Amino acid sequence: MSQTEKAMTRIRELIQSGELPPGSKLPPEPQLAAELGVGRNIMREAVRAMVAARVLEVRRGNGTFVTSLEPKLLLEGIGAAVELLQGDTMLELTEVRRLFEPAATALAATRITSVQLAEIKGHLDAMRTAADDVELLNKHDAAFHRAVFAATGNQTLSTVLDGISSRTVRARVWRGLVDAAAAGQTLREHEAIYAALVSGDAIRAHAAALMHITTTETWLRQHLREEP
Repeated sequence: MSQTEKAMTRIRELIQSGELPPGSKLPPEPQLAAELGVGRNIMREAVRAMVAARVLEVRRGNGTFVTSLEPKLLLEGIGAAVELLQGDTMLELTEVRRLFEPAATALAATRITSVQLAEIKGHLDAMRTAADDVELLNKHDAAFHRAVFAATGNQTLSTVLDGISSRTVRARVWRGLVDAAAAGQTLREHEAIYAALVSGDAIRAHAAALMHITTTETWLRQHLREEP
């Protein structure tokens, strides 16, 4: 383990112990370096790395602080990593979605509010009128599912699922479905998800979401086989 990694580990320990709670200000640079038992350059490298990871934030003229440490902040990097996945790893990602999204949709069915239902319906209506506009379909598809995830009331689950629901993959799938004149089926799958949410039926919601993810997975498997 490098000196920088050791310094980062020590800062994490201070946060986990509650000595540096969310929102707290880190000690002055010389003091922090001494407490970490490293030189100031090493300490700065550690702080920079933790700023990049959204654990710390630098407020110019005011010092360095621990962030809120909320899931939405700490886990937002998942999406950027997912966008880089290729080939079989995209299929692995779809398998992860198949395991988690139906369960999340079922949970949302038991917790969703009328306001959240209205938001989801708005995105569904927009998808219906988008026709062959892949960019617009993809935009409202992502927003539809993001609203479903949010309806679980579980910020960690919502952030993770939103992160692994790659917009690039969604765009590729929509493009393929539109070209194959199969987009209507996927729209009907979204309608089934919405109807299940309206009914508050968790089992029905789980089944509808599973069917939808299976369609995506089937398309991806076929598409990847055709690629050179």
